Amino acid sequence: MITITQAAAERIRQSAADAGVAPPVLRVAAKQGADGAVDFGMGFDQSRPGDTLADVEGIQVVVAAPSRGLVEGVTLDFVEIEPGDFRFIFARPGEAGAP
Repeated sequence: MITITQAAAERIRQSAADAGVAPPVLRVAAKQGADGAVDFGMGFDQSRPGDTLADVEGIQVVVAAPSRGLVEGVTLDFVEIEPGDFRFIFARPGEAGAP
């Protein structure tokens, strides 16, 4: 399953509170392109039949079957890209920035 850093978990909880989403259920999705690159996405959602559900850092994470293999071992972090520019990043095992 995916790993969520403490910084990312805190920001997700804050975003959920700001949006009035309680408790936060975060859907994580991934799709591999023809060139092998993997695009990741996330958003607040609800669990659906066939989803994998896990509690990660106190956040309910759901992943649909087509994305499971692509998110396995991935770390979701919230980092400062440039001074004052914070973003979520998905780091796959072996990539630069992956723990």
